[in-house]
Amino acid sequence: MPKKKKKFYAVWKGHKTGVFNSWHDCKLQIENYKGAEYKSFSSIEEAKHALQSSYIECISKAKQKKQHRANFDLENIGQPDYFSIAVDAASSGNPGTMEYRGVDTKTKTVLFHKGPFEHGTNNVGEFLALVHGLAYLKEIKSNRVLYTDSRIAMGWVMRKKCNTKLVCLKENEVLFDLIKRAELWLKENSFNTRIVKWETKAWGEIPADFGRK
Repeated sequence: MPKKKKKFYAVWKGHKTGVFNSWHDCKLQIENYKGAEYKSFSSIEEAKHALQSSYIECISKAKQKKQHRANFDLENIGQPDYFSIAVDAASSGNPGTMEYRGVDTKTKTVLFHKGPFEHGTNNVGEFLALVHGLAYLKEIKSNRVLYTDSRIAMGWVMRKKCNTKLVCLKENEVLFDLIKRAELWLKENSFNTRIVKWETKAWGEIPADFGRK
């Protein structure tokens, strides 16, 4: 597992202000402090420099920088293909209550929606959503593109195997039955559907997103 990058924290308003070398130290300054103003940085120099301007100015510059990156990504990637459907999953906990759906990318009309399922994971939901999307497009004989924002699910579909570490329990027996059916469908069916990674940085959240972030 890659080592987590160290962060430094600038505090404009808190019990104490200044630059702090850990989240623990920063949290002590902002906890129970109404209207606390703080931000993380990748280097101590950036954090110190940020304190020379106001919190509002710092946040505004960060938003402009993020927008610039999004515009740059859009220029290089282009627009999504709207003759397509998009799928996504959401899980309240990991594992937790999970559901998934597929929508028309342009209109966001819901084409299918399954769940909630108990004791599931987001990755399992993304996998099931992709297979459901493939089956749906094949059934209606459509050559639409199929979008997902999950590289993991794309890999599982290519290998025709849901490589989850989720344990089968009484609460999620229905979910594991769906997994088996999805894997069987992949093994017994061929398809020409183009599965494409949704470029969130350039295009925003995938249209099938449940909006729980």
